[in-house]
Amino acid sequence: MSEEKLMSKKKPAYPVHKKLDAYLDRYNRKIEIPIFYEDLLRFSGSVVVYDADGEDTLWVRVYYSDSDRKEIDMSLKQVYSILHSDGSNRILEYLNVDAVDFCTFGNSKPFRIKVRNILNDNYTYFYVKKTDASRIYGLELEHMLSPYNLNFLVYKDTLIEEHIAGIPGDVFIKDMLPKCTESEKAQLAKEFVKFNERCMIRLLGDMRSYNYVIVPVHDFDHVVYKIRAIDFDQQSFEGKLKVYRPQFFKENYKMVELVRDKLLKSSVDQYKIEERSIVAKRILSSGNRIRRLISAVKPDTISLPENIERLKLEIYELTKDMDFKKSTTMGEVLSLALDFVKRNYEDVSMKQIMEKKF
Repeated sequence: MSEEKLMSKKKPAYPVHKKLDAYLDRYNRKIEIPIFYEDLLRFSGSVVVYDADGEDTLWVRVYYSDSDRKEIDMSLKQVYSILHSDGSNRILEYLNVDAVDFCTFGNSKPFRIKVRNILNDNYTYFYVKKTDASRIYGLELEHMLSPYNLNFLVYKDTLIEEHIAGIPGDVFIKDMLPKCTESEKAQLAKEFVKFNERCMIRLLGDMRSYNYVIVPVHDFDHVVYKIRAIDFDQQSFEGKLKVYRPQFFKENYKMVELVRDKLLKSSVDQYKIEERSIVAKRILSSGNRIRRLISAVKPDTISLPENIERLKLEIYELTKDMDFKKSTTMGEVLSLALDFVKRNYEDVSMKQIMEKKF
């Protein structure tokens, strides 16, 4: 299936409503910041950013008038302090804003800020985006249901996201995958199966290779590769279930090939069960936090009526759970999907307990 038919043309940004706003406030995601997304749009010019091979990165480096630059730099350093430190001004004199880049590709049109510590030249990035409720739900679900914690802030119409380090999936597949050992390829295949399952369970869509990163973790005698999502724009929006399964994007064909070549079907099934069980355990351990998030998303508008109708029927065909047919919002579909995974895990666990007891 082609990418154009798989994905909708454009996803709208959805506002943060009262219940989600209260949730963000409760869990310290809502913090006042000194600059907004709209302020960064006041740039007076830009130049194209090329990569090491001279290819267009689809980012442009923007610059501001002298009168704006000083104020913007100071505000961005304060945002860095709020995001990564205690929010005080003590560290500002040691920081420098090296670059402000703007991306016109995709829905979110983010700004990427490069901040450097002038004492040791260490640098990091963060992103400034327009607030979008579905993206916020995606970030929170990643924080709770994946192996990784996420740091982000929301204030009015501006979203600040920390940078997720790793090798972009498309770059890794093109340049590094061919050099991997056979055992590394088998391990990557396992990780892709688990990543694919995790995305489907929590309805995170559009995981084309440039929307996730490969993270090499050096163990004592080998390298283990992990896969992390970096774009949460397509959380619970699309109506086609295939959009929530990375295996169906042509950009991931090489990863699908790895799975086919390196894993037996029984191994694939085993890794899927493992991932479902891990996600179920995270749902249970998240307790009130995930319950409050689901309470906010269930009545919220984060998709189109035709998408909701199609997705709930496709998931019903997969699960045969009649509750999906009764759902009226995308938040209800998401809630049922997570509850389905949790119930199955609890049923299996109870069965095992009873078998041991008798």
